[in-house]
Amino acid sequence: MHQSRREIQLGSIFDRVTFVNSSEIRPAAQALHSFVESYSLRVAIWHDISSPEQLMDEEGNCLNADVFGWTGVGEKWWENRSLALESPLPEACRYESEPFWCNSRGFFSPWPNEHFDSIDTSPYFEKEQSFQSAILVPKHLAMGKVSASCLVPLDPKKTDLEAVFNDHVDVLAQAIRKFVRSYHAAIHKDGFLFHEKSLSRHEVCCLVWAARGKTDQEIADILYRSHATVRYHITRAGEKLNTVGRAQTLARAAQLGYLP
Repeated sequence: MHQSRREIQLGSIFDRVTFVNSSEIRPAAQALHSFVESYSLRVAIWHDISSPEQLMDEEGNCLNADVFGWTGVGEKWWENRSLALESPLPEACRYESEPFWCNSRGFFSPWPNEHFDSIDTSPYFEKEQSFQSAILVPKHLAMGKVSASCLVPLDPKKTDLEAVFNDHVDVLAQAIRKFVRSYHAAIHKDGFLFHEKSLSRHEVCCLVWAARGKTDQEIADILYRSHATVRYHITRAGEKLNTVGRAQTLARAAQLGYLP
């Protein structure tokens, strides 16, 4: 069977945003930017909403600024360290795995999601100057990581993305997810991230008791171990899971099925 011109074009863009080495990150980002812009949209990508590290090319340049064009006044959203807690957009990506869109009236998805009803988007869009609607493309990755990608109209006053969402979200989301997955694979391959390993039995045991609210000293008494040993096991588990702090370590361990 002969491929249609559209199928060939889509196959080409999917190939261009898929890569394995960090040297290919920037060209892939440029290809994704051009593809998204052909739909009169611009893209912002937060590759891991639990991490302060930014989307970077091999030279350490911020792709959201250098390639995706988020350089205007108030547009450097990654500089807000509390964004994951304050913005309803990454918050909603924690509760949904499929693309959806939003404006000041709320979130809109083909799938029912009761969590969306509890999130008020109007205060966010009242303050936002760069866009008044957005398509969100969440991607839930290995090790409990969540990526949140945002597509917004080039027209900052456009409030309705229903038609664009219905007609084009499948191909847009596929291109973004291939890029995000490739990015994580490339930075892991080139040693940009800590090499995750399976948790040991002792580490899991300490985390289980910590999840039940026990202090390090109480865990030490329960397990007949020293306080320092318990601290070591919990700290080491956090290093393996690439987390910051006790709460995040417990959350990620639970996501990965280590905790009953």
